[in-house]
Amino acid sequence: MTLRITGIAGSLGRPSRTRALVTLATARVAERHGGQAQVFDLNDLQPGLGTAGRIEDLPAEARRIVDLIRAADVLVVGSPVYKGSYSGLFKHLFDLIEPADLAGKPVLLTATGGGEKHALVIEHQLRPLFAFFEAAVLPTGVYAAPADFTEGQPPAPGLLARLDRGIDQLSAVLGHRPDARAA
Repeated sequence: MTLRITGIAGSLGRPSRTRALVTLATARVAERHGGQAQVFDLNDLQPGLGTAGRIEDLPAEARRIVDLIRAADVLVVGSPVYKGSYSGLFKHLFDLIEPADLAGKPVLLTATGGGEKHALVIEHQLRPLFAFFEAAVLPTGVYAAPADFTEGQPPAPGLLARLDRGIDQLSAVLGHRPDARAA
C-alpha cells in the first residue's frame, strides 16, 4: 500500500516560505519512505473555510482536501507565525476535524517566522494543538527564519539537517527503516 503524505501550510500568501518548507518536507518524506505526497495551503480551502461551522458546510473542493488530511498516513504541518502563534483560520481548519481522525497519525511540525525569536511556536503552540488530537507528533520540529531561505527556497544546511532528523524519527513511528538510497 502506498504511503499517503499530506502537507498543509497555514499560509494565505503566495509565494509562501511556509508552503515551500512544507513542500520540501513532504517531498523528502516521500523520497525516503516511498509514497505519494501532496501539499495544500489555506488558499486551496477558499472560499468557504472561514464561514464553515461544521465540516459538512465546506464547499466540495475544501471538503475533499480536509478528507485527504483526515485520510493521510503522515501529515506535514506548517504555519507562519502571526503575532506569536498560528493564524485563526489555520486553527479553524483543525477545529473542523474530529480528534479521532488524527489520533495516532504521525505529524511532522514545521513553522516559519520573521526571526529566531519565533522558533518556540512549535513547542508552545503547534505541539499542544496536535497533542490534543493525540497525534503521534515527531520529537523534532523544523523552524525556518528568513536567513534559511534563498530565492524563496529553504536550502540552508542546518535546516536540512533538522528536517532529515525529523524524517528519520518518522521511521520509528512507521515501523521501518528509511530507504538506504536516501540516507
